[in-house]
Amino acid sequence: MTVVVLDSIGLCVHRSEVGDRAFDFAYQLVRRRNVPLNIFDFLEDPYDPDVPDSRKLSKEERDRILVEKEREIRFRYDERLGHYLKAGFRVCEDNEWTELHHCLLHREFQLLVLPCPTEDATFGGRSIQTFAEHFACPTALIGPDSPDRIRLNPPAVMVVNQMGLDANQWEPIRPVATPVEL
Repeated sequence: MTVVVLDSIGLCVHRSEVGDRAFDFAYQLVRRRNVPLNIFDFLEDPYDPDVPDSRKLSKEERDRILVEKEREIRFRYDERLGHYLKAGFRVCEDNEWTELHHCLLHREFQLLVLPCPTEDATFGGRSIQTFAEHFACPTALIGPDSPDRIRLNPPAVMVVNQMGLDANQWEPIRPVATPVEL
């Protein structure tokens, strides 16, 4: 059995209070472990199921948006990171599943932290719980109702000790029931 060692943490951006709480969780973890924090934003918002298809943009428009988003996430998090220099920023151009798998394969993170803005939030066109439950690496959902609400997918449960979480500080991600068609 392969043991995952948390050598770097990934955080997906969500511009909200819950997103800030997810940052705080990830930041505390990287500080405690002294590992890099890689912050990911996306050209197409993975939380918005109705986001326009960025492939229809001109190359110039895509490049402009990428630069704008990268500048925005750097300004958003630079001050909060303080003197912690082990941080990277990336605006992903492909869809969330493809980009995050690519980054995972290149060891840019071993734990993915996802803000969960609402119970019925979507990520990548499906429920965020379903995405997190089936993602290929340890994944932690933070929120929505409390900064202390931490839900872990099965691979994350296996590294919970590396996160420094006690049994009463987290719960497993519960599969989302889907209606059965008759």
